[in-house]
Amino acid sequence: MSSEQHHEEQDHEQDDAQLGEEDIVEVVEDEGDEPMDDDDDNEQYDGEIVIGGPGPGEEDMVMTEDGEMREDNSWTASTLHANQQSVFTVSLHPSFPNPPLAVSGGEDDAGFLYCPIPNDEASGSSSSFNSDNFPPTKLTGHTDSVVATGWNFDGEMVATGGMDGKVRVWRRVKKGTQDEQTVEGWKNWEFLTSLETGSEITWLQWHPKGNVLAAGCEDATVWMWNLPSGNTLAVLSSHTLSSTAGIFPPPAGKSLLTCSLDSSLILWDPRTSVPIWKTSVFTAANSPELDPSEHGITSLAISPNGQIAAVGSSSGQVKLINLLNGSTLNTLIGHAEGESIEALVFVDLLNGAAGGGKGVVVVSGATDGKGFVWDVHTGRVRAELQHDEPITSIAAHPSPFLHQVTTASADSTLKTWDIRTGALLATHKGHAGVVNGVAVAPVEGGQAIISAGDEGVSLVWKL
Repeated sequence: MSSEQHHEEQDHEQDDAQLGEEDIVEVVEDEGDEPMDDDDDNEQYDGEIVIGGPGPGEEDMVMTEDGEMREDNSWTASTLHANQQSVFTVSLHPSFPNPPLAVSGGEDDAGFLYCPIPNDEASGSSSSFNSDNFPPTKLTGHTDSVVATGWNFDGEMVATGGMDGKVRVWRRVKKGTQDEQTVEGWKNWEFLTSLETGSEITWLQWHPKGNVLAAGCEDATVWMWNLPSGNTLAVLSSHTLSSTAGIFPPPAGKSLLTCSLDSSLILWDPRTSVPIWKTSVFTAANSPELDPSEHGITSLAISPNGQIAAVGSSSGQVKLINLLNGSTLNTLIGHAEGESIEALVFVDLLNGAAGGGKGVVVVSGATDGKGFVWDVHTGRVRAELQHDEPITSIAAHPSPFLHQVTTASADSTLKTWDIRTGALLATHKGHAGVVNGVAVAPVEGGQAIISAGDEGVSLVWKL
């Protein structure tokens, strides 16, 4: 990914309804990064949410900048980030759509906290909380690309992680007895703190039940902070190359699982900063033959019961790991050799009804453009998914659509699948280039699929 910083001013021209300058705010802070008075933290920002074009499921043709026609069946678009500056990540509020808020991060060194859902009366989705009346908040202060974002467990704080080595945290400002689910109740945010690591941030992960934030870094360290104080709880040092992912295993989050390009997978006890166990997954520990482009761990997921981890390599392998002791349970072979596993997600198709792990699958996506649905119990392939270019991200769907996932791809599309059969349910078009990320959440009348696009646009489809 590029870390070049472009700060060109631009005008966004749209024929459809859009937000004006007076409706958009920006969070700013003084040079000391101290929380500000509520009356002084807003500045107008010229960005827009574009509503119009085809309805959900319909297709339209749009003209690209180079004069080519492109299909677009999106519901709405958010063009808050700088034009042609990648949107790397998008995260949804844990209680979405109550409130219907998202936070994105991009190559323009900024994050945005915004409502991606339009006031679309034509499709019967008019809401009192929508992109028309919720002013986007620009999250500033980074000096390089924002590559990670995340909400804390109750959605009262949001964090951004940058290639500048900073993690910056904002907190909702509650005023009086306002209704918790109104625009007024959610539009005011204050800058809380800037956390310095000294190395590029590669991932962020909030604790599932408390205000503890973990971050992995390019220099192999993993940091943990307590919020809102910002006090450092631990700096975990055992990896030797860049840390690529980290997760607090469910249900209680009493430990932290991290992985690295050095092929190591470590389960930490955060209270002692000591590994519970450490294993080298795709090569022997301390092997002189270690090659990050072959043995590096590129993706990580944990089963809903917190007992199994799925680990993907930079050379196309997926392994299932027992979280009790770090032993390998199964090796899943299907992706082309030498192709990086870019995304993993567990799905319990029976929502825990079967017991014994039956009904649990893991979905993998790789740079070979393929996705596989693996039965965790048997290790067999249950279905195969296909894109024309690398799969970059996978999002599981919420209940009652547990049998669905949406994949994002470098082929400029997203696709929604029935993972019980591998049937393609919908193809989501509108992007002009690589789709870097995807998130899915329920909305009135269906589901919203929200993307992060390489051309600086986030699109939304209604399913």
